[in-house]
Amino acid sequence: MIIGVPKEIKNNENRVAMTPAGVHAFCQAGHEVIIEKFAGLGSGFEDKEYVNAGASIIETPEGVFNKADMIMKVKEPMPVEYERLKPNQILFTYFHFASCLELTKAMMKNNIVCIAYETVQTTNGALPLLAPMSEVAGKISAHVAAYYLALPYGGTGVLMWGVPGVKPAKVVVIGGGTVGTCAAKVAAGIGARVTLFDINVNRLRYLDDVLPKNITLLYSNQHSIEEELKDADAVIGAVLIPGAEAPKLVTEEMVKKMKPNSVVVDVAIDQGGCIETSKPTSHSEPVFKVHGVLHYCVTNMPGAFARTSTFALTNATLPYALKIANLGYKEALKKDCALAKGLNIVNGKITYSPVAKTFGFDCFSIEEAIGE
Repeated sequence: MIIGVPKEIKNNENRVAMTPAGVHAFCQAGHEVIIEKFAGLGSGFEDKEYVNAGASIIETPEGVFNKADMIMKVKEPMPVEYERLKPNQILFTYFHFASCLELTKAMMKNNIVCIAYETVQTTNGALPLLAPMSEVAGKISAHVAAYYLALPYGGTGVLMWGVPGVKPAKVVVIGGGTVGTCAAKVAAGIGARVTLFDINVNRLRYLDDVLPKNITLLYSNQHSIEEELKDADAVIGAVLIPGAEAPKLVTEEMVKKMKPNSVVVDVAIDQGGCIETSKPTSHSEPVFKVHGVLHYCVTNMPGAFARTSTFALTNATLPYALKIANLGYKEALKKDCALAKGLNIVNGKITYSPVAKTFGFDCFSIEEAIGE
């Protein structure tokens, strides 16, 4: 199989979908890897490193898309890339379809085999290809909140970790999964007063055992969230329903009652956001204010720390990508139930029910969609 890795073109997206070590693994397995020129520079990989590992360097993105059987990316294809994809070409990347109808329709129309990192799911419910970037985004979110609390950047002027004799910031984290846990650990670790919400009591019991004691754990409901937001300095939205649009747990009315110049970091923005006043932003224009509250809603937060993120992501994706290449995607989906959960679209049909439900489309079984 020919595996193609184009340069990412989303705003300030410096990650790359394959390291030189990944190239070596594919070549050892008898596959061909083609890399767009300079694709790895943002993550610290020069073209010669890919060549030494066995890859061929292609001058243009069109050259990569035209030749490859499987395209590996980090982020969803941008509109300019829609027509570069070929019918029945495998695209293995983060899609977050539920947040973008245009993207969903384009992949259906072009008959792309869409296998989404974010919905690959093991039998115990784990999301192995989402988890590493959730860890990065969660840790970043606490730092982002601390940064934007500074008065010159639009915040309240409260130092997140405080000083002796002065209260530290109050940080509210909504969602106790990977993102929320990492965000809470970092915020608490630098001295903030943290409140963490989750709807799963068993998860709260586990977190009570492993998290520091300056984190207050609360069962998530609308009334409790609203009460805690009133005096919060920073709010981190970390809610996830795999593959589906994030529920709006923080309403516009709640935002109106927050302190002026408090900060919201909506990490769930990839799936539409869990805060009603959120809208996607980019690293070049990361923030905006609504009702006096500063919102940070960058859709590719880990791209800011590209080298760390690239290693973390490709460590997780490589075994699944090799399985697709070695067996072909149809056989790979049959043999790996976790990978089968990753299939979202094939032959113009949606196979992942949360995406179909979001847009009111029909959902097909994998067998129906593939025609076997």
